[in-house]
Amino acid sequence: MNMEALFGRFPVLESASIHLKQVEDKHLEGVFEIYDNERVFTYCGMIPKHNKDTVKNMIGHFERDFLKKSRIKWGIFAAQEPDRLLGIIEVFDVNQKVNSLTVGYFLAERHFGKGIATAALQLLTGFLLKEANVNRIQAEVMPVNEASKKVLLKNGFTKEGLLRQSAIWSGKGIVDLEIYSLLKGDEEAATQHLRR
Repeated sequence: MNMEALFGRFPVLESASIHLKQVEDKHLEGVFEIYDNERVFTYCGMIPKHNKDTVKNMIGHFERDFLKKSRIKWGIFAAQEPDRLLGIIEVFDVNQKVNSLTVGYFLAERHFGKGIATAALQLLTGFLLKEANVNRIQAEVMPVNEASKKVLLKNGFTKEGLLRQSAIWSGKGIVDLEIYSLLKGDEEAATQHLRR
């Protein structure tokens, strides 16, 4: 795993449609729109935040976690509107010994169902596999979260199985989680198959 690519300086990732970049204080209204919405966190292990000052403090925590090399939270922005926050995508549980990490993502409700999470994850996994040299990317999803599972499958992730009563998620108690993964070799095999 190339920790310098991940944490040397904040990685800015760009495609024709999506930019992933650092969330700053100037994006407070967009961050608050996401964290203040109950529907956004229906299937997440987080409780919505209804206080704008609390959310402003969280933006500072995003940077703190990055500097501690424990988590990276990118803002998802439309390429045409580089300061309009659409959602958040993140990397956490970085395990250098196994060369693996976990990804998660959530969007502002008005951007549900537009392919934004799929495009953002595609951009992120490309960076993680090629530049950060990560071998295993995983995601944990509540079994009822069909939209998130579609995002993972469209990006080449494989469902590995069900972890029964495996985690405590804030506001949800002890939950079952499905685990999905994408390995560096999966992408290489898929690329070679396409060349044939």
